[in-house]
Amino acid sequence: MRPLAVIGNVNVDLILGPAAPWPKAGTEIIVDHDELRVGGSAGNSALAWQALGIEFEIAANIGSDQFGRWLAEAFGRRSEKWPARPEKTTLSVGITHPDGERTFFTTTGHLPRFSLADVFAVIDGERLRGGYALLCGGFLTNDLASEYDAFFDWADSHDITVALDTGWPLDGWTEKNCAAARAWLSRSGIALLNEVETTTLAGIADPLEAAREIRSHMPEGVIVVVKRGPDGAIAIGPDGLPASATAPVVKVVDTIGAGDVFNAGFLAALADGKPLASCLAAGTQVASRAISTLPRSYGEPSAPQEPMS
Repeated sequence: MRPLAVIGNVNVDLILGPAAPWPKAGTEIIVDHDELRVGGSAGNSALAWQALGIEFEIAANIGSDQFGRWLAEAFGRRSEKWPARPEKTTLSVGITHPDGERTFFTTTGHLPRFSLADVFAVIDGERLRGGYALLCGGFLTNDLASEYDAFFDWADSHDITVALDTGWPLDGWTEKNCAAARAWLSRSGIALLNEVETTTLAGIADPLEAAREIRSHMPEGVIVVVKRGPDGAIAIGPDGLPASATAPVVKVVDTIGAGDVFNAGFLAALADGKPLASCLAAGTQVASRAISTLPRSYGEPSAPQEPMS
């Protein structure tokens, strides 16, 4: 199995809900469930790998407070070299709604100060050589995003395939943000996008044609994945041929981090040499289980693996 790493945003998620209708100012409502858990795109993917017994590395930073220490504890030895920034740890409060959608309230916190030096403090290029690096949270990790060119140069020099999940820009898909995402994709080997991101970046309504358009501006032999929620996932493979997977029908608890969990399942299968359609199926299955369980579950751990040396 090829080595795996995830690089990006780890923060605290406090999930409450469901809430409907939205309460009036000055009032209080009681909700059915709450869950305090590791969040952020990188954190969600890493939690899934950890639960499934997948060997991986994770590069992130934390704030200098109790929440930061709590995040680090969740990943044990993998977080030993995470730098603690003087800022408070980024906190997201997610309010879920009966249809499974959610509303976030998020503090700025420590995430913008995550840097390339922080990545190199954790990730060794030779150890990850020939593997996959999941890069996420680009619109939240400002310092690192400003150094993405150097990051991609480093990945290329170590034969590391970058799997990019752009995430959703806080100020929306402005032309500036679209241009940034397209530039990042032009250096990536795998695109992991949801349907709205795909069609918005391509300017094409059909998700498969939009994926083809995005792929045409990326290097040769890449994979473009479109995550479609309850409609499963589609992809254009290295050979230019499409593949797809349907999602099982589940009763949704909350959809927070569903795409990140999909990324974890997909990349674990890809690193294990599975065909593209099987990788899509693995991603949809793990994500579907995660969004339909409370406390969140990801499935049974895989067979133990030898740690990367």
